[in-house]
Amino acid sequence: MAKKRQLDAKRIVVKVGTSTLIHPNGKVNFHAIDQLCYVLTGLVNDGKQVVLVSSGAIGVGMGQVGLHERPESIPAQQALAAIGQSGLMSVYQQRFSLYGQRIGQILLTHDVLEYPLSRQNALNTFNSLLEWGVIPIVNENDTVAVDEMDHHTKFGDNDQLSAIVSSIVDADLLVMLSDIDGFFDKNPHKYADAKLFERITKIDETTLEAAGGKGSKFGTGGMMTKLKAAKRMLENDKMMILANGQDPAIIFELIKGEPLGTLFVKEEK
Repeated sequence: MAKKRQLDAKRIVVKVGTSTLIHPNGKVNFHAIDQLCYVLTGLVNDGKQVVLVSSGAIGVGMGQVGLHERPESIPAQQALAAIGQSGLMSVYQQRFSLYGQRIGQILLTHDVLEYPLSRQNALNTFNSLLEWGVIPIVNENDTVAVDEMDHHTKFGDNDQLSAIVSSIVDADLLVMLSDIDGFFDKNPHKYADAKLFERITKIDETTLEAAGGKGSKFGTGGMMTKLKAAKRMLENDKMMILANGQDPAIIFELIKGEPLGTLFVKEEK
């Protein structure tokens, strides 16, 4: 039996993907969102500072207008993001309020973080919210950040955004919830004997090869983007855990050091 991990994390960024928040039929997964809000409130009550990077705006927008497939048109995607972002925040506001937790919304574009003054202003906002015990909920401003939806990368996607936000706020730990149990030596969706790595200490050619090579897709979000996020965290001497977000209550277990998912860390913490 694997031993518990020693995690000393005061400031934590949690990233949730669309697969956690939206059912396969396109409906909002209210149970998962409720669990997520309950867990993150519990972390704040325990003295942690928490930032939530949340996908799902376009998915929520599709559900609200009755679309079953994501449109290819950029203007249509932007319109869905505008509809879905407000809808998603309404759900978060309602659920978090049940537990007495305050939230704030931060929508970012890459250029905001490229300029020192606006980057500092963003950091000041994060710090103020966290000091007040408020959970910032972050997403890319999809209504204007076209490159992210067209897959030519500004932030790249919310995996990259979560790592960048972690760097900005100097988070100790990034918890990335996905539709897969962690990082495997090969695709577990195809190979029954795929082995889960409990710990990864560096991102090298062997690691990239296990992810399927450059530009491959692995799971819903693509494993390569998650490795890039992990690489950024390791370069900053910070930690990242990749785990299955089907039940967001897993966050409690991860923070307690239970050996679930894959821990990316330079050395024993």
